[in-house]
Amino acid sequence: MPKKIDHEQRRKQIAEATWRMILERGMEGATVRNIAQEAGLSLGALRHYFSTQDELLGYAMTLVKEKATARIQEVAMKDLPPKEKAVQLMLEIIPTDEETLAEMEVWFAFTAYARHKGEEFNAQHDGIHSYIYKLIDWLDESKLLKTHLDKETEAEKLYAIVDGLALHAMLDPERLVKDKVSRVLVHHVDSLCIDQQ
Repeated sequence: MPKKIDHEQRRKQIAEATWRMILERGMEGATVRNIAQEAGLSLGALRHYFSTQDELLGYAMTLVKEKATARIQEVAMKDLPPKEKAVQLMLEIIPTDEETLAEMEVWFAFTAYARHKGEEFNAQHDGIHSYIYKLIDWLDESKLLKTHLDKETEAEKLYAIVDGLALHAMLDPERLVKDKVSRVLVHHVDSLCIDQQ
């Protein structure tokens, strides 16, 4: 009896091979031929799952976003004090381990590639901007945000902090370790919130 193939699992394996190619050889090296070889497939077998390179790259990037979203949802379900939960949620979008560092590198490479190709580029495509705005709203709804703050300004500041930490954690992971990132986030969240007795 022929072995049954899990097609979605195979698509994920191909996407992960794509990530490895991008990390090892950059976007130029992420050719369909190289990806097929990395995934242990023939070119024809790979084309059975993805008919074009753009389709494959789009799926690979969607998978990066889905993995981060799954981690965020896992933290969101935890029973944690609101300020601690806010910090934990932000830590899920800042690369602080080997896996998230690889995801961030791949994401940046793909973003630069899309812009270079002249494709229509939406700076909000990663969802982080709206995510940070929702986080500020949630702190406000939880009656933790200081009342005199301008929520829009604070959301933009927090977005800049998270983006900056993410970029520097990717570029200098030895200096910007998880503990240091966490301390910066805790300090900033504390500055936004009222003192709790």
